[in-house]
Amino acid sequence: MGKALAAAGLSLSLLAGLVAPAAQARTNDNSTLFITGGGSTFIQPLMAKWTRLYHSDNSDVAVNYQGLGSTAGINGFTNGLLNFGATDAIVTDAQMLAAGGDVLNMPMTLGPVAVTYNLKGLSAAIKLDGPTLANIYLGKITMWNDPAIAKLNPGLNLPSKTIVPVHRADGSGTTFIFTSYLSAVSNDWLGQIGPGATSVNWPTGQGGSKSPGVMAIVNQTPGAIGYVELSYAIALSLPVVSMLNKSGNYVAPSVAGAAADAAGAAALPADLRGLIVNSAGPKVYPITGFTWVIMHQHQTNASLALGMVKFLWWCIHTGQSYSSSGTLHYAPLPANIVKADEQKLLSVTVNGKQVYNGQ
Repeated sequence: MGKALAAAGLSLSLLAGLVAPAAQARTNDNSTLFITGGGSTFIQPLMAKWTRLYHSDNSDVAVNYQGLGSTAGINGFTNGLLNFGATDAIVTDAQMLAAGGDVLNMPMTLGPVAVTYNLKGLSAAIKLDGPTLANIYLGKITMWNDPAIAKLNPGLNLPSKTIVPVHRADGSGTTFIFTSYLSAVSNDWLGQIGPGATSVNWPTGQGGSKSPGVMAIVNQTPGAIGYVELSYAIALSLPVVSMLNKSGNYVAPSVAGAAADAAGAAALPADLRGLIVNSAGPKVYPITGFTWVIMHQHQTNASLALGMVKFLWWCIHTGQSYSSSGTLHYAPLPANIVKADEQKLLSVTVNGKQVYNGQ
């Protein structure tokens, strides 16, 4: 257990200090139900709003969510330190088995992974296509005024400045979305690095811890380029790249572009583990992904199970109305995904009995 968490960049003692053990569901006076969740930093800004709003209307339930990174979220859930995990990476068959085999995978939100950069004085936002972005992260394109970038940005006075690619140093679902896109659009990336993964043997660049760490490096490093959920880039007023989509259009990361990507994607399998990157459509922003919540279908603590199911039911219904409110930039779940999530939540049992009937 300790080795798995250490590989995720988080020690067992640190994780245990951040969250209560999964078996501890209530305070000593039995007045408040505490639910522990953790994982994805991609969803963290939205989850922070959800947990706050839900507690304001349900004062006897407190959901503690920690942005640990997707890999740490999966490991913490598997090892019983989290009541539910959150991940932007698809949970593998091996991880499902390690967690007991009864894992429900439920998309909670979706959004764009923005490519952001630190260059001053440009008259317009930079445009890139997938192969060029892949070659930057492969270390094959090292200068901002490289002919490949200049060709995509006619009339833009690109500086003769070294590119500093920035990536996640921890096991990251945001990395999984980003590298799934690169492997879909670049044969060079697929051949040299491989398909989407949470952890990558990066050929070049600097690593940052979690999304805030990536943003800190980009913000402080002239010439840097990085990838992060859109809300983080907007919070620091960093510019974002417009990406060339399958239809030949340059599209900046946005809620609408993420929603178009999800709408154009192929139908998800019954277990809801499926990618939505690089789908077809004129308005698609192609670097888009889900965040899944993972929990056990067969629970042992009736109070905890009901509390989790009702919270997550609220998230996929009422919670979706807050997806793009204020400083948040997530797309609401498509109706078919909400229906599929409902069926997963309705299947949760304690001692063979249904926990919640949706009423």
